[in-house]
Amino acid sequence: MYLDVFSDNSFETNCWLLGADGTDEVVVVDPGFSPERVRAMLDAEGRRPVAVFATHGHFDHIGSAAVFCGDDLPFYIHEADVAALTDPQGWGAGFQTPPVPVKNVRTVLDGDVLTFAGFAIEVVHTPGHTPGSVCLSTDALLLSGDLVFAGAIGRSDFPNSSPTDMERSLERFLELPDPTDVLPGHGPRTTVGRERERNPFLPPGGHRSRARSTSPPDPRQGR
Repeated sequence: MYLDVFSDNSFETNCWLLGADGTDEVVVVDPGFSPERVRAMLDAEGRRPVAVFATHGHFDHIGSAAVFCGDDLPFYIHEADVAALTDPQGWGAGFQTPPVPVKNVRTVLDGDVLTFAGFAIEVVHTPGHTPGSVCLSTDALLLSGDLVFAGAIGRSDFPNSSPTDMERSLERFLELPDPTDVLPGHGPRTTVGRERERNPFLPPGGHRSRARSTSPPDPRQGR
């Protein structure tokens, strides 16, 4: 499988690029920044994007989606976060960000399975960080967005966050097999088993009491 990441931005947001062997097609996940540099990475590998996904609606994950998608590329986002594209403050972003006028928006729901770039992608709704936060599951990979990081979890103190939903989503994460590779929205790769063993913020390891202290205090981090 082709797998690459662009994270050279002030928020260290991971924009993941995935495609199966034997095809030049690629899926792009969380295009927050520098669309021209992401395009250059793909061009250098002889790859072309066929679909773009957002794990959730925070600007550091969708900020360059309109430019990257242009007129044609479809952009997939959970229906509960679609308002982040047009009215981020009304949606509950918690900080001032501009709208993202993506042209070809398509909403997804829990359990949806879409096939692009030679592989199937299952949408796993994991609210808490935002109402429409999702993980994207394919083969033995999970793109976890801002649900789980290596040694930490996402924030659940934004205006539209829900600590209760976050805990349920983390429990759902822990139902996955230990060998599952986890590609988070920020920071290095990890696995479900590694987080189960070492992450102090996963239930029952203290999520209720520590959920608000797992990320930097600057809300613009979106983490």
